[in-house]
Amino acid sequence: MEKSPPTKRPRYDAAFRTEALRLASESRSTLAAARALNIDAKRIYAWQKAAQPPLPADPAEAAEVRVLRAANKRLAQELDILKKAIAIFTQPPTP
Repeated sequence: MEKSPPTKRPRYDAAFRTEALRLASESRSTLAAARALNIDAKRIYAWQKAAQPPLPADPAEAAEVRVLRAANKRLAQELDILKKAIAIFTQPPTP
């Protein structure tokens, strides 16, 4: 039984990573962005985790940062929903 030669993992430059992270943040999901770029979603998740600033060493501050990040994410989602609602309600009615 012959073994096939090992395949090299593709290397992605910083510009591609930045574009992938931007697309993932603007997309409805990271998985959809990964499919659009034809790469593994786990890779984008790892890039997202690496792009986040580290949590503070103090446990109280770290917990506060986690809460603030979650609130920020929720508010960003609410803002997107409101923008879509405005776009829908500002369209002229169809007869």
